[in-house]
Amino acid sequence: MKFRDMPYERPDLDGIKKDISSLTEALKKAESYEAAREAFLKKEKYLSHIVTEATLCNIRHSIDTRDEFYDGEMTFWNSALPEIEEYSQAWTAALLQSPFRREFSEEYGDLMFVNAEIALKTFSPEIMEEMKEENDLVREYEKLIASAAVPFEGGVYTISNMSPFKNDPDDMRRLSAWIAEGTWYKENQKKLDEIYDRLVHLRDTMGKKLGYGGYIPLGYYRMGRNCYTKEDVEKFRAAVREHLVPVADKIYRAQALRLGKEYPMSFADNALSFRSGNPTPAGGPSDIVAAGKKFYSELSSETREFFNSMLDGEMMDLLSTEGKRGGGYCTEIPDYGMPFIFANFNGTQHDVEVITHEAGHAFASWLNRDRIPSEYIWPSMEGCEVHSMSMEFMAWPWAEDFFGKDAVKFRYSHLAGALTFIPYGTMVDHFQHEVYERPEMTPAERHAVWKRLLGVYMPWMKLDGEIPFYSEGEGWQRQSHIYASPFYYIDYCLAQTVSLEFWAMLQKDRDDAWKHYMAYASQGGSRVFTELLDNAGLVSPFDEKCLIEVSRAAEAWLDSYDLGDNV
Repeated sequence: MKFRDMPYERPDLDGIKKDISSLTEALKKAESYEAAREAFLKKEKYLSHIVTEATLCNIRHSIDTRDEFYDGEMTFWNSALPEIEEYSQAWTAALLQSPFRREFSEEYGDLMFVNAEIALKTFSPEIMEEMKEENDLVREYEKLIASAAVPFEGGVYTISNMSPFKNDPDDMRRLSAWIAEGTWYKENQKKLDEIYDRLVHLRDTMGKKLGYGGYIPLGYYRMGRNCYTKEDVEKFRAAVREHLVPVADKIYRAQALRLGKEYPMSFADNALSFRSGNPTPAGGPSDIVAAGKKFYSELSSETREFFNSMLDGEMMDLLSTEGKRGGGYCTEIPDYGMPFIFANFNGTQHDVEVITHEAGHAFASWLNRDRIPSEYIWPSMEGCEVHSMSMEFMAWPWAEDFFGKDAVKFRYSHLAGALTFIPYGTMVDHFQHEVYERPEMTPAERHAVWKRLLGVYMPWMKLDGEIPFYSEGEGWQRQSHIYASPFYYIDYCLAQTVSLEFWAMLQKDRDDAWKHYMAYASQGGSRVFTELLDNAGLVSPFDEKCLIEVSRAAEAWLDSYDLGDNV
């Protein structure tokens, strides 16, 4: 079925509560494993339908945040989901207490119980009103960003559509674009500050109501982290500062030389990798999709079947349009066993990375679509990001199809970007830890923290106030994850480290690298992150040697890479 034909109907909230309660009672009263398993499978199917309706609503609202019908439906779901959670938690408690836990574990593995124990730590009816308000505030932020209208050169642009101007080879035009976008953020900063301040205090209150003394432990539980701790993350951040920041700094110093600029450079100059211009796709959106089809058709039989099914079902919305939510994501529509990709094409290198990155998520979801329980379709978030970031590197042999003559520049900038991203992403995580450790901070104090951390993690950024918002050390407010998904960012950094392992494998043996990728992706979410890696013959990013080895290998490759005239 095509996405546009998938029917949406708001379910009856009282009916959902009643049905989940009935399934919970059936589980509790089961006198045999067969009866308990029957209740379990019925609940799986039932929740699949509820999630399908919520997901269809969210996607269609993302595509046009101005749509009054789906805006109203999102209001319903923002209120309904916390109420449904109360009944889902009762089910989870019954499952944990089931006398047939051993039989369930033998058939489905024990991870579902590990995750269930974590899930119980994230909710109490006492925080239901805070959860509803949190949902509303996140939607308010997303609608504000989606509504952005940035005046530039006689036109008016969305945030996404400003990107080509922010990468323009002309120095003055590029700087003007950064100033124009920064001015929009600055004009809306009071509202951005207000939304985030309320979110921080809400989340702190939730953590305290649940007995954690604050939000950080709750944040980790909500992220489903089941194999590493806050201390492990702190050690990873320290390793990034010690081993990777110097490599990234070297990359930007070389860039300054290519551009004929003084180091450190402005945000606008750091955005331009080559004086001849950043790599751009060889064609328009339809050409990128066609190149994607060729890539996935030739990569493997599994990826060929997957991508064709995405095209046949029209399971991608890629163009940047007025009123569309910013950013990109991949989600799953359970009743149809299909993933969906949401993006905002803007004519930059990012467009190609969407077809590879988000489709990496989608392929893993499609590959594991029949898993039971359904929570095993996806691993935890850092595990999911390995699928996507590594798939980007798998596409290197097809770079000419995507970029034409700019393929040479693309390979350099893609690898350099992977290395320089990790310090940024780690800084996002560090910032959030400081924010939730001191929730009483004022907005101005939070901006000061970000500005200080920029000097630690990204010393190549010149903070001189020339560009409003960005060079004043306030650019964290453009990072939607900070508002919508606290602590969901170190996941990208851990995954990027693993993706560099795949990159190193690809330099030696492409077929062997793909075998390792399939060994990783085919496990879905049936194991914790570190076990997924171990089972696929990969090294954990929490092993400091991993970060050291991949950064050294990538640095050596960049140093020896011949850019020719593409500078």
